Amino acid sequence: MSGIRVETDKDTGVAVVTLDRPDKHNAIDLAMAHELGRIWRGFRYDDSVRAAVVTGAGARAFCTGIDRGAEVPQPSSPYSIDDPLLTIGPKANDLWKPVIAAVRGLACGGAFYLLGEAEFVIAAEDAEFFDPHTTYGMVSAYESVHMAMRMPFGEVARMALMGTAERVSARRAYETGLVSEVTAPGDEVPAAIRCAAVIASYPTEAVQGTVRAVWSAKEAARAHALAHAPHLIALGNLPPERQAELFTGGRGRGEYRVR
Repeated sequence: MSGIRVETDKDTGVAVVTLDRPDKHNAIDLAMAHELGRIWRGFRYDDSVRAAVVTGAGARAFCTGIDRGAEVPQPSSPYSIDDPLLTIGPKANDLWKPVIAAVRGLACGGAFYLLGEAEFVIAAEDAEFFDPHTTYGMVSAYESVHMAMRMPFGEVARMALMGTAERVSARRAYETGLVSEVTAPGDEVPAAIRCAAVIASYPTEAVQGTVRAVWSAKEAARAHALAHAPHLIALGNLPPERQAELFTGGRGRGEYRVR
């Protein structure tokens, strides 16, 4: 079991990719990370798929990032890190068929790797976005870069620096540009599928070219910023044992503000 479901409607050309670990808030383990890359790469060769939706199973979470139980060995060099989430997104796998994210419940931390590589995001009214890294002594690098491509600087900085003390509501995410549409809870996936079906009905060559054109507008800045990320993480992250102390000590599990 990879923890991922893929359902394809051959009539509409829409594939729905569902992170399917609702008991773990759809946190991504190493098998899921590998499988996501395989799925996106496979879509490049599947002409029956012309658009995709990515979502999370259940009502509690879209995704809460990397599974804290995943063992990820790291090189001793301060100039490189191994991050299994780097290749979970469609653009990292050279997929230029459009992908729409449908979010319900929590979306935090490593979820931004997926949201950052979707064309746009549709969220239920009960969706909440936050970045817990700083609370636990970790640098928010890749996550902040992905969000900086979608949100105003001050909003990204506030979300990254406030850690677990604040969550961004779906409505505020809509106001700042992270989310393109807010729906009633449970309607986010149907809304995303409707959009995907419309896009999939158009000539796919033109659609993929348009996706590529839109991304080219910010590609240079994004690539330059992401290149700094591993060094900032190597310099700024607390040692794993100190991070674990902050997690097990209950830090960040108290009250928080939703704005």
